[in-house]
Amino acid sequence: MPLGEKAGFEKSQSRYCGVETEFNDDFPQLLNFNLSTGSFDFVVAPLMNPTYRPSLLEKDGVLPFAASDLVLSPSQWSSHVVGKISSWIDLDSEDEALRMDSETTLKQEIAWANHLSVQACILPPPKGASCANYARCVNQILQGLNNMQLWLRIPLVKTDDDAMDANSTSFIDSWELWNSFRLLCEHHGQLSIALDILSSLPSVNSLGRWFGETVAAAIINTDSFLTNGRGYPCLSKRHQKLITGFFNHSIQIVISGKPAHSIPRPSSDLAANNFDNNGESPQRHSLRPYLDYVGFLFQRMDPLPEQERFELGYRDFLQSPLQPLMDNLEAQTYETFERDSMKYIQYQRAISKALLDRIPDDKASATTVLMVVGAGRGPLVRASLQAAEETGRKLKIYAVEKNPNAVVTLHSLVKLEGWEDIVTIISCDMRFWDAPEKADILVSELLGSFGDNELSPECLDGAQRFLKQDGISIPSSYTSFIQPLTAAKLYNDVKSHKDLVHFETAYVVKMHNIARLTPSQPVFTFTHPDYSNKKSNQRYKRLQFEIPSDTGSAMVHGFAGYFDAELYKDVHLGIEPSMATPNMFSWFAIFFPLRTPVCVKPGSPLDVHFWRCCGSSKVWYEWCVASPNSSAIHNSNGRSYWVGL
Repeated sequence: MPLGEKAGFEKSQSRYCGVETEFNDDFPQLLNFNLSTGSFDFVVAPLMNPTYRPSLLEKDGVLPFAASDLVLSPSQWSSHVVGKISSWIDLDSEDEALRMDSETTLKQEIAWANHLSVQACILPPPKGASCANYARCVNQILQGLNNMQLWLRIPLVKTDDDAMDANSTSFIDSWELWNSFRLLCEHHGQLSIALDILSSLPSVNSLGRWFGETVAAAIINTDSFLTNGRGYPCLSKRHQKLITGFFNHSIQIVISGKPAHSIPRPSSDLAANNFDNNGESPQRHSLRPYLDYVGFLFQRMDPLPEQERFELGYRDFLQSPLQPLMDNLEAQTYETFERDSMKYIQYQRAISKALLDRIPDDKASATTVLMVVGAGRGPLVRASLQAAEETGRKLKIYAVEKNPNAVVTLHSLVKLEGWEDIVTIISCDMRFWDAPEKADILVSELLGSFGDNELSPECLDGAQRFLKQDGISIPSSYTSFIQPLTAAKLYNDVKSHKDLVHFETAYVVKMHNIARLTPSQPVFTFTHPDYSNKKSNQRYKRLQFEIPSDTGSAMVHGFAGYFDAELYKDVHLGIEPSMATPNMFSWFAIFFPLRTPVCVKPGSPLDVHFWRCCGSSKVWYEWCVASPNSSAIHNSNGRSYWVGL
């Protein structure tokens, strides 16, 4: 039964738990026992007799697969079986006979699994640091696969454990093992990871790397479980937190190993209820207590908040940024943004502060001229009037909007609310409007995911001409930030387009399956009003990041971009993770991909360069990495979305 079948959870939020089994040539019985008796959702089972070696098979002999494809229905094979490739194979062995047998067996088992239409196959971990031939064979196999997934098994181990056997695979850093394999495998975008969770765990930062990789399953060995006061299996706090993280990232759980706990026998009354009608006690699955505990961990998770449930469909989905200066937004887009009540609460707070600073109590009867530039369908007009009512100040509002469709709605709103004597609607591009008088306060909502990427600096510089010399701009300043990411899914999605243009495009993304490798750093800051007489909003910034030493090596697939804005006097609005405005959803982060991911080792600086470039009719970004390896300069000129100056 899916772990997610509980109140407050949708089916799309369900999580599944499987069990790793030994070879069994009675596949229907194997499936029935583990699914019906054990209540697991799927089995990870060998498809080939483990004693099989191609070199020992007689000529024209029948391959010793576990079962005919006819013993289960196609839906049972595809929904409830993950194939387990023989663990003995070693494609990089110095023993030529073993190496040849391994390659033949791997291809035969994958071909059979593909014929059965199982959902995935788990590949055994590389036997050592050298895995070139293994990766070559897997790469070759991936080219011929359509729907079936391959999961490479990787043991999640600490690299600083002196007690480990230096000759074993587990002595090799888990991430380095995975990274060396995928770098050799051209088609690694189709390859996922099955992490073996053991009793000891690496550091928090080291674990965090994996949430940006393509992890499909986490295999928890029974030896990793502790024993609670009642004799039942449980996990350490760190393991619990890790498993919860897997749930949040839709990673399937697999229970592996033999029972390591002596479960207390049930009382006589309870035991009496466990007999069937024939007086026989049904067989209990020995790993069911482990499944029950994993289910308990999931059941105690809080349901997703309404906002996150709304955003589920946007997770890790690449979108082009909006172009409100060049394009007219649609009604549905306006409606989505207008639902973001927290954003307008912050605007109202900022406007209230500005009104109190502008007009002292003894002059409260004076009228403040406030201009909303980019008024849309009126949410900032409403926030301004509510601020005026809250502070007891008088307003005269000019609502400037270039979208003629939004202006229609704006007129209806003003008439409906009876604001005709207060609000004057101007159907015009703010850059070309000649204001009849100067404004005390200029309010705008032109910020993009990266702060300046929707041309707020250019628009507000143009609108500044109708702001009084001592006038107030809301927002008064904003800063963009970038942060290096491990984001394998986003990278693979960009790469799937197989062209350069998509790697030189910045995307708006609700980031989920990512690992933030270091704290973000500020890039560009703009202040309004700006009387510095600058001739251009072109900017350049060099940044240096350093991966924490306990993280280990990590792959940088690109950069997340955020912003933080000061609306007015410590009233902030933004999405930079360490200071993000809570419960706000108007902006997702922006993603700047790298054509070639950069591997960064701990203690080695990541040297990044960012440019904001301005032409006569467009603004675009350029970015590159200078060290530890130089990347090409990514140039979005002609490919970006901020056109219309």
